[in-house]
Amino acid sequence: MLVPGIAVAGSPFATGANATQAQLVAILTPLAAVAVMVSGVMAWFGRISWWWMVGVVLGTVLVFGGPQIVSWIRGMFGV
Repeated sequence: MLVPGIAVAGSPFATGANATQAQLVAILTPLAAVAVMVSGVMAWFGRISWWWMVGVVLGTVLVFGGPQIVSWIRGMFGV
């Protein structure tokens, strides 16, 4: 082995996917916060049902907490 660093190098696709995910989370976090605030105000004034507000919050939690939820479930089943 002339270059041992190559043997432990990560996949370029995994690196690119992780970078893309980090960029998307950075962009979508403020948009999700605005969506939750707007939905809350609209539900408060009776423009939408409170169940829509609950759906927006749950959807936001599932989208941003997806990796943690998957790792938690995988840990429960020992996968």
